[in-house]
Amino acid sequence: MDTARLQSHQTWIREELDRCVNFWLKNGMDPVNGGVYTCLDREGKIFSTDKSVWMQGRCAWTFAYLCHLYGVREEWLAASKSCLDFMEAHCINREAGNRMYFTVTGEGNPLRQRRYCFSEGFYAIANAEYYGVTGETVCLGRARAAYDLIWELNNGLIKDPTGLGPKTIPETRSGRALANPMIYLNITSVLRRVDPEQEALYTQRAAQCVDEIFRYHFKPEMKCTLESVGPNGEFRGDVTEGRVVNPGHDIECSWFLMEDANRRGDRELHKKAQQVFDQAIEAGWDHEYGGLLYFIDCLGRPPEAYEHDMKLWWPHDEILIASLMLYRDTGEEKYLDWFEKTLDYCKSHFSDPEFGEWYGYLRRDGKPTEPPCKGSTFKGPFHLPRMLSMCDQMLGELLEKGKG
Repeated sequence: MDTARLQSHQTWIREELDRCVNFWLKNGMDPVNGGVYTCLDREGKIFSTDKSVWMQGRCAWTFAYLCHLYGVREEWLAASKSCLDFMEAHCINREAGNRMYFTVTGEGNPLRQRRYCFSEGFYAIANAEYYGVTGETVCLGRARAAYDLIWELNNGLIKDPTGLGPKTIPETRSGRALANPMIYLNITSVLRRVDPEQEALYTQRAAQCVDEIFRYHFKPEMKCTLESVGPNGEFRGDVTEGRVVNPGHDIECSWFLMEDANRRGDRELHKKAQQVFDQAIEAGWDHEYGGLLYFIDCLGRPPEAYEHDMKLWWPHDEILIASLMLYRDTGEEKYLDWFEKTLDYCKSHFSDPEFGEWYGYLRRDGKPTEPPCKGSTFKGPFHLPRMLSMCDQMLGELLEKGKG
């Protein structure tokens, strides 16, 4: 183990984390209405005042998580609470069973409701993490209620109170989405950490999520994990939706699974998670320009999404987390190679030391889309600070091990 090399990576990551956090504290936080603006250009100037509800929850979680890892700082805790309070006041549709909106105006007026439950998921982890730091039991109650609501909706135990119904006409086509069990598995890991009283419930639900991922979506014979399958895991190769592979999503899923495997002490599950990573990065890495492609077709046919060959920031964050976790857990040098190869790409293409934060969207050749942006409805203070803080911790573990 080259400890000097690992130390240099940790130094850069810590500096980048400071730049990232300061970018959002300086440019994103709304001192008037509360919450966070995330549609920011390269310099941090706001280009849309509409607010993403996902990002309110993600930002609240991020700053509480930083307090959990590094100790409470007043500006971090205040940022987290600002987003929590904004969500509570403006982002919950009380007339529709406490389902949450997808976007609201800067002042908090509702704009858009969507059928899936990710706003509720990020609200759950935000409240749980804040409870873990502050002990405010009202936040734990909110987290538990949202966690149960998602479970009931995803498993068809209640009818969606928004009345939106499924995305496609179920008599014609229904199916399963990988996002549901994998994101719920991650939500479960956060709640378990701060709420040991419900350990049995979290263990049960995590096990079901893992089972669904491998029973229905993981296709080792096809060397991929599919985003969308039939109700019983059927491969729908005659339509583009059925052939979609999102390599970054699969890689993110792999480290969620590794965390659960490590918690259980389950070596076989860890090996299967490792296989998810191996298949995804081999299929998705762009050998001509570098970086990870956004979408691929598992049969090599034309992907439907226009952005399929772009390079987005978050899949690269997931590679860095998963590859370093694999290196830490297995000691296999190929995973350190993937970590360093991806880190080099990110330093050269995503990082912006002049203004802080990462470009969100690159063309296939690695150049930022013009005009470049640092945030959007889907990009805020979440994937990057999560990756930087987690990699900082894992590098610290490896360096401690190297001393021994």
